[in-house]
Amino acid sequence: MSDQDVTNLYWNNYTSVVIFTLISYDYLLLFEKEVAYVWKRRWSLMSCLYLVVRYLGLFLALLCGCWGGLWYMPESVSYDLAVLIEWGFSVYFCFAEAILIWRLYALYNQSRRLLYVLLGLFLPIVVLMIGTDIYLYSRRSAFSVNEVVTPNATYCTLSFNIGPKPAIYTSIPIICYDILLVILAAAILAKHLKERRNIKMRPNHYIIMIVRHHIMYFVLNLTNQILLVILWADDVSTPVANLSELFNGSAPFILAPRLIISIWDTHAHEECEHVGTTLADCLCWTSQTSDYEMDSQITL
Repeated sequence: MSDQDVTNLYWNNYTSVVIFTLISYDYLLLFEKEVAYVWKRRWSLMSCLYLVVRYLGLFLALLCGCWGGLWYMPESVSYDLAVLIEWGFSVYFCFAEAILIWRLYALYNQSRRLLYVLLGLFLPIVVLMIGTDIYLYSRRSAFSVNEVVTPNATYCTLSFNIGPKPAIYTSIPIICYDILLVILAAAILAKHLKERRNIKMRPNHYIIMIVRHHIMYFVLNLTNQILLVILWADDVSTPVANLSELFNGSAPFILAPRLIISIWDTHAHEECEHVGTTLADCLCWTSQTSDYEMDSQITL
């Protein structure tokens, strides 16, 4: 067993343990709130989207933690799981983007025109991601799994064989689309702050939270795309590759459910007659002139 083989195996196992720990701890922390805000209430589109990102993310994170060398898997099984993980990342991204689109739809007073425009722009990105995944992960010449056999252990490593250009070209429209979502969220916030300043009312903190979440998700997705390009680059060192996989295999699956739960948790502690509903179904933050907000006027 060479020193490099030992280093690779250690890094793989340490990364897996950290992913298991982070995902398990986060799930236990949010489970009580999930029961209160999802399972004990009438379901809505947003609660369904939450369940998808929560449990699809949990499934993918556990697969990321199991893959490699923590448990032995034959090379053929490891390859199939690696392809499943990569396709799962794309599906998870689509549902996370759907949450952002739905929130903007609510912030813009349920404007169907905006909804159709955003969905129309998002559809080509979905098609591009499907085509890219087929091109990258259906050919072993582009993406392969190598089994490393040593006297003490057998483990598998990923091999990205065609360089970072496909990942770069795919990430450009994704990042541009996320920039558009951030601009739309910032625009409605600026309009809202101006209106509230003119009538000397306190800004709706739900709108501020939504815009903050859009910015956080943009930073997360930008980081995720950069790390994906790094993974496809040639001659990436073992620490850099494993730390990139650690981030991509845990951070998105932790942040997205938390951004939804934080809205529900804040709303549950407000004196609102619509407290039984969830997110976009609630009038106290999607309406610009609700009775709830009229009761919260303050002089600036």
